[in-house]
Amino acid sequence: MNKFFYLIFTVSVLFLACSKEDDQVDPGGEAYVINWNAAADSSSSTMVLSYWNAADSYFNFNNAGQKNFNYWPQAHALDVMVDAYQRTGNNLYKTTITQWYDGVKAKNGNTFLNVFYDDMEWNALAMLRAFNATGDERFKTASQQLWADIQTGWNTNAGGGISWKKDQPYSKNACSNGPACILAARMYQQFGSTADKEWALKIYDWEKEYLFNPANGAVYDNVDSRTGTIQTSWIFTYNQGTFLGSALELYKITGEKGYLNDAVKAADYTLNNLVDSNDRLLKSEGDGDGGLFKGIFVRYFTQLILLPDLDSSVKKRYLTFLKHNGETLWRTGTNKQLVLFGSYWKTKPVSTSELTTQTSGAMLIEAMALLEKNRLLGN
Repeated sequence: MNKFFYLIFTVSVLFLACSKEDDQVDPGGEAYVINWNAAADSSSSTMVLSYWNAADSYFNFNNAGQKNFNYWPQAHALDVMVDAYQRTGNNLYKTTITQWYDGVKAKNGNTFLNVFYDDMEWNALAMLRAFNATGDERFKTASQQLWADIQTGWNTNAGGGISWKKDQPYSKNACSNGPACILAARMYQQFGSTADKEWALKIYDWEKEYLFNPANGAVYDNVDSRTGTIQTSWIFTYNQGTFLGSALELYKITGEKGYLNDAVKAADYTLNNLVDSNDRLLKSEGDGDGGLFKGIFVRYFTQLILLPDLDSSVKKRYLTFLKHNGETLWRTGTNKQLVLFGSYWKTKPVSTSELTTQTSGAMLIEAMALLEKNRLLGN
């Protein structure tokens, strides 16, 4: 697509999205029902207009034109584009997805391979979704190539597990094992290789043994195999999210209730411990990398809510929690003029937000639109 036409098209779509009535004020003026589909139109189109680098086809560091390239957030921004394209069928998102492939590959040294195993996993997961959404075989091939390289990160230090980084084989992290398990399970479900199923089971068993506390559902950040020390003081929303996500995928494959129980434990720990006790919002984990953590939790938490087998009382409790977070972000924590989100979902940013933080908020808004589409919000 011609770059000038693409820019004009993008601006037009954003104008149309933001001019929709995403907030409907009730007659008393005290509350309003949110049109989540319209809110998601505004949110996800802002990702394209304000963050997308049309010249080089990747997402900028922030909406102020800072062009620093960071590989792993590109995956989650792509996930939002896939969310939006699946929801709307709008070619704005499909075009962005298509151009993303060449741009991100070029910025990463003309390859999708990377020294960080977790970064490759995020991108492999997003590209597998992009393949399923668009049918573009390049995404399937790249995802499979990444998966083959990710498997080389497994070693017998600390009993197994995939390392966090290629030059640190001793560091076994939740962020490099949870997403790998999800990827292996999805590869198996889509392409049918029993080897991928075995990988998913093996990775999950290792993470559960070393980094999961079955008593309370906490997922610890990492184990250093040189000393055997487990970092129990670092507990982050995204690790909770990918552990529950991997448990959910294995439940789908096996039907074994123990996996679903693990997913619920990990979710409950998050809702009981990783929130602000004053307002029941997922806590701020800062900007930078931490800005993405909550959105990743929301992505897999939403998939758990959508599971038909989830106990109805648990589903209701989870919906109440996520709806409260979504409504607070959209009503109170969003700069509506620029459609920007901050790291604390009750405080709106003034004029700038980093890609990681913006993407987390966009994932929450898209999750709310998905729940609305499935008639689960019950306004």
